[in-house]
Amino acid sequence: QVRLVESGGGLVQAGGSLRLSCVASGRTFSRWSMGWFRQAPEKQREMVATILSSGSTDYAPSMEDRFTISADARKNTAYLEMTNLKPEDTATYICAAKSSHRGRWEQWGQGTQVTVSA
Repeated sequence: QVRLVESGGGLVQAGGSLRLSCVASGRTFSRWSMGWFRQAPEKQREMVATILSSGSTDYAPSMEDRFTISADARKNTAYLEMTNLKPEDTATYICAAKSSHRGRWEQWGQGTQVTVSA
């Protein structure tokens, strides 16, 4: 069974930066898409960024130009680089994977907490 484990969250001051990692283990991830989502208390889960097996990326408008998603296939790892963080970015950041860009997200990590202080 596929397992996704996030790391890199923490407490940072507004304007600071963090780099999140998502390591995949278990069954093959060949040609899978990876994505980062976030969920704050009392709010809906929202997509932050996605990357397809082709390398194409997509971002939520509010995060574009501040966040960057990337992946290292050799390490089975996806990354989310976050800069100029704002208090509104405070949330649990969750990694996800799917075998087809047209399909639903199939695997989810447990999440890593990001807290941005004013």
